[in-house]
Amino acid sequence: MTYCVGALVREGLVMMADTRTNAGVDNISTYRKLRVIETRPGRVMVVASAGSLSVTQTAISQLAEGVMMPGCDEAETLDTAPSVFRAAQIVGQALHDAKAAVDKVVQDEKVGTTATLLFGGSIDGRKPRLFQIYGAGNFIECQSDTPFLQIGEHKYGKPVLDRMLNYETPLAEAIKVALISFNSTMRSNLAVGLPIDIISVRSGVSRIEMIHRVDEEEDYYRELTDRWSNALRAAAAAIPPPPYASEPDPRLPPD
Repeated sequence: MTYCVGALVREGLVMMADTRTNAGVDNISTYRKLRVIETRPGRVMVVASAGSLSVTQTAISQLAEGVMMPGCDEAETLDTAPSVFRAAQIVGQALHDAKAAVDKVVQDEKVGTTATLLFGGSIDGRKPRLFQIYGAGNFIECQSDTPFLQIGEHKYGKPVLDRMLNYETPLAEAIKVALISFNSTMRSNLAVGLPIDIISVRSGVSRIEMIHRVDEEEDYYRELTDRWSNALRAAAAAIPPPPYASEPDPRLPPD
């Protein structure tokens, strides 16, 4: 299992992914799931992956070699894509082809080949765009009314994003909110864990602004964990209990 988040706010794009993979409680390892694809100056693209490693690795390797798109005579690469939308179509086709190839190999085995990608980027200073790409090759685009996408183990971290993130959230604040979302997820699911990889791209500048890895030794993340836990406890304590919680129910028979 994994957890990946992409947030698209007015100031730019933030993408995060954990690094934990496991094939059972006694086989846990670390694997980078967030990758930067900078094909040339003025062009940056980022991919986060969840699901079958064999499928996602095959798809990303195919992107480097070129992808044969329907109706085309020559393979296309991300370096030739005129827009991030076209790049998302290429990534979708690569994921579709990779899943189909792996499915043929493991068709007689009980092996899961489900895979999903978050794909974001910017070309020539244009506003970043963010897509969620499914194994069939289809995708949806992140919109300003709900400025984030998640893949993997998303249910524990989604309430944080729903309550705290909007399109006008500053980029640095979006990074903090996404980290809180990860912290909440890891609190409830041991299949998601540190380190966490973070990448940000500022609007109007088609290059990576920040690459960072959060590990167990980072003081800021430890402080964030403590402060978030304390804030939740303080907020719960500040809310009075419901009046019916301390009153006997008149419908119940007396002792």
